[in-house]
Order: sequence, then structure tokens, then C-alpha cells
Amino acid sequence: MRTGVIAKKVGMTRLFQEDGRHVPVTVLALEDCQVVSVRTDEKDGYTALQVGSGEAKQKNVAKPQREHFAKANVPLKRKVAEFRVADDALLEVGSTIAASHFVAGQLVDITGHTQGKGFAGAMKRWGFGGMRATHGVSISHRAHGSTGNRQDPGRVFKNKKMAGHMGDRQRTQQNLEIVRTDDERGLIFVKGSVPGSKNGWLLVRDAVKVARHAEAPYPAGLKGANSNDAAPADTPAEDTAAVEATEGSNSNGEG
Repeated sequence: MRTGVIAKKVGMTRLFQEDGRHVPVTVLALEDCQVVSVRTDEKDGYTALQVGSGEAKQKNVAKPQREHFAKANVPLKRKVAEFRVADDALLEVGSTIAASHFVAGQLVDITGHTQGKGFAGAMKRWGFGGMRATHGVSISHRAHGSTGNRQDPGRVFKNKKMAGHMGDRQRTQQNLEIVRTDDERGLIFVKGSVPGSKNGWLLVRDAVKVARHAEAPYPAGLKGANSNDAAPADTPAEDTAAVEATEGSNSNGEG
């Protein structure tokens, strides 16, 4: 089980596939998603990673939290979340997770807070059909009707569908497909819509109902890991090829 990431919802757009079809996608941005703390089985009784994302002002962060970020040697974070991981999927404190943590075609679960709608009636909130437009109904066309049963039981049951506050609830949308990732800009393109409004924070995890994608990096896709590994290998190869070409021309010239 890998760690998840904290992403910000940028908005929606569309991407064109190679066959000309366009896919509606939601753009998610990773803003310096770093590991802030590590929970181990020996110390805490479970294994998890505390991840922070976004940049916060010092005046908006309490002193205990400022000390916590200073101990981890990471900038002040605006959003912090914890992800349960396997024992072999722990990361070092300060590691930055890149967009390449997810790959195209992978399914993910995204958690966020839905858009708030304020106080709503029963028809909008629960899809009630309302009362008759005539035949004795004069001013209660959009009312939800009776809520109780006279003397027995003499009360309104809990969870009765009535008018009230609508939206702004935590929701998890499962099995959303990753269409594309942009590692340089830290963008993730998810097919379809996701919970929440623009600039809202989302938690993106591997889907729990399907197996992890075979090409997904394990334990995580870290920022700069691929470039650092590839740079030393490419440079000597180019130098070796240049030296061999130079030696070959010298030997031909001397002969």
C-alpha cells in the first residue's frame, strides 16, 4: 500500500487523444507535496506518512505546528494529511512526491468536500416530487409533507429527510482514471469530475477496489529521482562515444 498525495483542484478542461477523441478532465496540481513526519509500528503502533502541501504564511500557523515543520526541515504547509502505508513503503522526511507517482490508465480514489449549497428545501436536497399543484393544495406545493405518525410513535425518527443544510460534506469518489500526468508542472489530469470547488484541497490515493497499476512506481514517485538516476549514466556514455570517435579519426589520420 503506497502513500497518497494532497492536490489542489485547478479546474476542468479537455484533452485530445491520438484518435481524435476528446476527454473531459479535471486538473489537479501538486504544490510541493512533501513528507512531514513518519509513523512507525515501534513508536506509534502503526505505519503511516504525514504529508503536507501548499505554502502557508507564518502568521497563519500556530507555534507548535511551526516547530513541527522546522524539525522536519520543510517549509510551512497549508494542508496536512496522513496516509496509511505498508512497512516497506515508508519514505524519508522531506521527500517531495511528484506527479509521476501516478501513471496514465491508473484508477484512483479522490476525497474532498463537496460544494456547499446552503439551506435547501426537501425537493432540491432529496429529490422529492412535491405536492399537488391544485385540488386543495394552496401554498404547500414544495413542502415535504408530514413527518410523524400521531400518538404512536409520537416523535420524528432520526435521519428523516427534511429541509436543511445541503452540501459541504466529505465525499470519496472511487475508481477515477488518470488520463495524463505532467511531471515538470506537477499536474495530474483525472477523467471526469471530482468533489469540491476550484482551489479546494483533495486527497488522491490508489484505488482500493482494484489492484495497483503495474507501472506505478513503488514505494513512491519522488521529484527528481528519475533525473538524478539518469544523468550520471547518460553523461559518461556520451563522453565515451566522443572519445572513441576522436581516437578513431586520429588512428585513421596516422595510418
